[in-house]
Amino acid sequence: MEKLVQGIKNFWYDEAGATAVEYGLMVALIAVAIIGTVRALGVGLDGLFAQVTAAL
Repeated sequence: MEKLVQGIKNFWYDEAGATAVEYGLMVALIAVAIIGTVRALGVGLDGLFAQVTAAL
């Protein structure tokens, strides 16, 4: 029984999983920022490429 209680305590205070979750959240936020930037710049770049194509 003491092993079970000690195992639960170890699991409760283990911070390795929390670190993985934090890194996952950071990666997700960076991905959202990149997607937003690409979508915002995509419209402008589309017009630029259309002008270059027309000039050629």
